[in-house]
Amino acid sequence: MATQTPREAPAQAGRRLDLSAPWWSSPRWQEEKRRIRGELAALEARITPRRRLRAVIRTLARHGLLRLMQDRRAAAPSAGDASHGRHPHRDPDRRLRQIGRRLRLAFQELGPAFIKLGQVLVTRQELLPDPITAELAQLLDRVPPMPFPYLAVVLDEELPDGLQTFAWIDPEPIGSASLAQVYRAQLRDGRRCAVKVIRPLVDKLFQTDIANIARLARRLQRLLPPAVAASSDLPGLIRDYYSSVQSELDMRIEARNTREGRELVEEFGTLAVPEVYLATRRVLVTEYVDGWNIKDFPVDFFTFEERFERMIDLAHLYIKEFLNGRYHADPHGSNLIVWRHSKKVYVIDWGMVGRMDALHTEAIFRHLLHIRLNQAEDAAEVMLDVFEPTPYTDVGRLKDQLRSLYIRYVDTEQAGPHNWGHLLVEEIRIAMDNHCRIPTGLSLWAKGWSAAEGTARWLCPEISYHTVVESADVQILRRLLARRFNYRANAAWIAEASELVATLPRRLNKILERAAWNDFKLPVEGRLSEQATRNLNRMVNRATLGLISGSFFLGSALLAALGGGALDRIPGLAAVTTTALWGSLGVGVYTVWRVLRSNKA
Repeated sequence: MATQTPREAPAQAGRRLDLSAPWWSSPRWQEEKRRIRGELAALEARITPRRRLRAVIRTLARHGLLRLMQDRRAAAPSAGDASHGRHPHRDPDRRLRQIGRRLRLAFQELGPAFIKLGQVLVTRQELLPDPITAELAQLLDRVPPMPFPYLAVVLDEELPDGLQTFAWIDPEPIGSASLAQVYRAQLRDGRRCAVKVIRPLVDKLFQTDIANIARLARRLQRLLPPAVAASSDLPGLIRDYYSSVQSELDMRIEARNTREGRELVEEFGTLAVPEVYLATRRVLVTEYVDGWNIKDFPVDFFTFEERFERMIDLAHLYIKEFLNGRYHADPHGSNLIVWRHSKKVYVIDWGMVGRMDALHTEAIFRHLLHIRLNQAEDAAEVMLDVFEPTPYTDVGRLKDQLRSLYIRYVDTEQAGPHNWGHLLVEEIRIAMDNHCRIPTGLSLWAKGWSAAEGTARWLCPEISYHTVVESADVQILRRLLARRFNYRANAAWIAEASELVATLPRRLNKILERAAWNDFKLPVEGRLSEQATRNLNRMVNRATLGLISGSFFLGSALLAALGGGALDRIPGLAAVTTTALWGSLGVGVYTVWRVLRSNKA
């Protein structure tokens, strides 16, 4: 190893780099570091908003995404297609999967910001069709790794003792994500560890790309129809995306989240969270868990009772997190490791932590309780406290759709199509269709809940997640009642009531004063229904078309009748006049026919 350069080391899969070897403290390694730093500095200098924008456009064009509208038309089957089997090119799911694949490949090529954007879009299942999100889901754990020497430079710069912190490190990453890579290593004191390292240039790339994405989101927001723009906040979505990624770019925040997670699992005997050994801004060193992914453990490793016990503990942990309003936002199977020595389930990767305010969390759990008791009307009323109706929302229609949805979810089965993970996504889709604003973080909350339910399905398919959540009713009610009767909550209520009592006379006096001076104004906004708007647009278009065709017809007729000399002197004028005359006559006849056909004469 003393003569092996780090450039060669990553190709040696499964081999450990002995960091105590003389090479890593030799002048050759220092020269290699200077070369890598110079290469990274040159790359960083070329990262500018204009260059990145041109690169984005070229990449999207190369993957055919600029023809996305054409793909959308091709995805819609014609009315005469009785079967997609005869016309596979018209299969909408197949076309959507192709679009999703193009998006995934383009995002992978464009780098961390776009890969992370694709991962965020996976959590917003109400915005994209399922075939597209299924393709984008591959971005969660299938990101090509970066060569180890570039990460070794980061380790050498960030850690107090540099690479000498470790006795050895495996150059083959055990995990590769959009922002960081994870390596297996051993500390000098003999403890095995997992080393998570932020990729070089990620911060600069992210800041540059997010500026372009935010500018594009603002322009798209202005182009949206008024009803869609009222319920969609694309700039707000980008701001949430920016803030979430900013926290993931600082390993000290993930270290704090991991320590808080260790405190959460202390009451559960079958669960654990890795210990944090060391954390800097770009490097996190934690305890290494030797075991299997929860989807891959041997069939005979757990008894049924042990699987059921771990399922109960995981479900109660998630419920406890959700009630706290601060939860592990990505509890899928890849982030749950079964330790082969103690059979404990370790919850890892606390980089993405979601947040939900107390009022919305309480409302969601209350509506789940109403659904289980077959109280669809009450559940719909509760969800109106979560979704924010806009002036374009038909509240009656929204409640009817929610009630119809809840009836199908009274008795849920985790293996069936009607389980709670699907319920939350369906609710968000219904709210979007009815032009409601969705609270920040609700989609991530729904994704976390759905992932928790999927984990339960893998761990113990014999027991319904519905039944497991019912076993936590006492915990849920105790937390909700404690929050409702908490003295701080009551103190806040008293402060609000006192503010109302103190300001009410002054506000009433202002209203009466304006009424006395005849200065009382009541703004009234008149809106047409979508059907009325379409009819009005159609009428205006026909009137405009008739006016234009009449003008052309009149002008052509006058020119033909009075401009005989000009017609002879100017070549081609006679043909133009004849064409305009008959063309305007045809357009006029077509307009009259459409008016008569629609009974709007």
